[in-house]
Amino acid sequence: MKLSEHIRILKRGLALLWEMSPTETVSRLLGAFTAAVTPYVPIWFSARLIDAIAAGEPAGTLALYAGLTVGLGFGLALLSAWLMERRHVGIAEYLDNAELRYARKAMEMSYSSIEDQEVALLRERIRRESQIGYNDWYLKDGMEKLVRYATQIIASVSMTASFFTIGSIALWMKLALVCGVALTLVSGVALSTRSARLKEACIEKAVDVNLRANKLNEFMDDYSGGKDIRLYGMGEGVIQKELELHRAWVRRWGGVQMRVSMITAVGKAPDYALRFAVYLLLIFAALRGEVSVGSIARYVSCVTLLLSASSGLVIAVQQAAVNDQYLQRCFSYFDIPNEMYRGSLTVEKRDDNEYFVEFRDVSFQYPHSDAWALRHVDLKFKVGEKLAIVGLNGSGKTTFIKLLTRLYDPTEGEILLNGVDIRKYDYDEYMSLFSVVFQDFKLFSVSLGQNVAAGREYDPARVEDCLRRAGFDRRAETLPRGLETPLYKDFDKDGVEISGGEAQKIALARALYKDAPFIVLDEPTAALDPVSEYEVYSRFNAIAGNKTAVYISHRLASCRFCDKIAVFDAGQIVQSGRHEDLLADHTGQYHALWTAQAQYYTNESSQ
Repeated sequence: MKLSEHIRILKRGLALLWEMSPTETVSRLLGAFTAAVTPYVPIWFSARLIDAIAAGEPAGTLALYAGLTVGLGFGLALLSAWLMERRHVGIAEYLDNAELRYARKAMEMSYSSIEDQEVALLRERIRRESQIGYNDWYLKDGMEKLVRYATQIIASVSMTASFFTIGSIALWMKLALVCGVALTLVSGVALSTRSARLKEACIEKAVDVNLRANKLNEFMDDYSGGKDIRLYGMGEGVIQKELELHRAWVRRWGGVQMRVSMITAVGKAPDYALRFAVYLLLIFAALRGEVSVGSIARYVSCVTLLLSASSGLVIAVQQAAVNDQYLQRCFSYFDIPNEMYRGSLTVEKRDDNEYFVEFRDVSFQYPHSDAWALRHVDLKFKVGEKLAIVGLNGSGKTTFIKLLTRLYDPTEGEILLNGVDIRKYDYDEYMSLFSVVFQDFKLFSVSLGQNVAAGREYDPARVEDCLRRAGFDRRAETLPRGLETPLYKDFDKDGVEISGGEAQKIALARALYKDAPFIVLDEPTAALDPVSEYEVYSRFNAIAGNKTAVYISHRLASCRFCDKIAVFDAGQIVQSGRHEDLLADHTGQYHALWTAQAQYYTNESSQ
């Protein structure tokens, strides 16, 4: 990576730290400066005190030096404590904003990116890398170390400058000392680079192991997974797999750490040899009477701090350089563009409700797939009609809905609303036309009313009406807090656990509450009992009203309520028409599916 790229990443990283929490950024950097300065106060004044005692200075002078040593140290300690308190507040602020940053990115992404497996793996990876210190944490730590060590180097050089004016120490000795410092730094750079590469290679190889371990942990922590674990006796096997992954990581990381420890030990040898050389030079100068006792203490302490700070600065810079590639990967996730064309046209409002939706030679492939999910689909239906979509699993029914609602755009062909390509309409306005209940809908651990309204505020009377129309009214009357009853027990012990069928009714009520012109139901009765299913079927027209209803179902009995039926097979529409007409075609797939289901129920009822 070029220097210019490192600088660009650093600038962006610092801007991110400031955006997430100015409080933590300021308190962390000021705290680093304070921590760096603190040891030099006793070094300076203690040296002056020792020299004053040796020179026989008055007691008042001695007391002044002692007071300054203790007083300034106490003041810096108070400042450090206050900065640490502000830093903890800032960290909490940072963590909240960091989570919100991921949430906002998820909301801003196109749905195709959300469903993309490569994007999901990238998100999991950068979050895992953040957990072990890379990305923003190493950036914060690096900036803190940079300020601390740079301050210590400046202070140490300032307080040891007079060392090079000592006449009894030959010039070649002074030059040898400088060369020793340089050699120590060079060897430190080489050895720390080697250590960093070993760690980086180990972590890179462990990405897959860590992702698998995370997924196992999620599976074991989830109460739904807990049922399968217990019923199928999977507990021991899951634990063994987790231990296997964990032990593999520990063995690999332990071996790397052992090598890093040996490299670190080798790197310490020049450092301590140089410190010993400083002692010898100062002893030689002191014997000749050119260095006071206090100055010896000051020089030794400052040179020790200088060497530590120089070594620390080198490691911090290297750590930052290595971390830049992790930051770059992290930024690449947040830089994923939303490639959905937003459009600008306003959806036409018509009093006669004469809208038409048309799929014109539409084909579609999912990202990173060579298979066609839909191929050459042609379909036209009038707004206000009830359209049923039927077919076997994997025939393209849900993909059809995703294209209709612009979660994806067609790979080929176009979808028209009133003769206009839907991509030309304002994206948010077009999305507002649809109330959809997918098979994998999500209810949240908030109140029943908020779940139905899909928002914090709601109209109680309207919620109750939608729950009644969806068939959930009698269950709602039994809830302890009515519409304010929280669903699930994630955040409230008084929350209620609901069945799959009840959840489906609430999701249907949510679609009704939105009151959009199009209502799309993807297997709306899959989790309902037979009585509830019959109620939905018999009230289907009343539920949909004058809205356009697109209804996906495996249960063909529901199709009798619809104006038009489209039969999908292998991503294509193989039949379309009314129920009676399709059933009359004994060679068609619809008749075959109907007969198979009717035979099943007939056989079942005869037993």
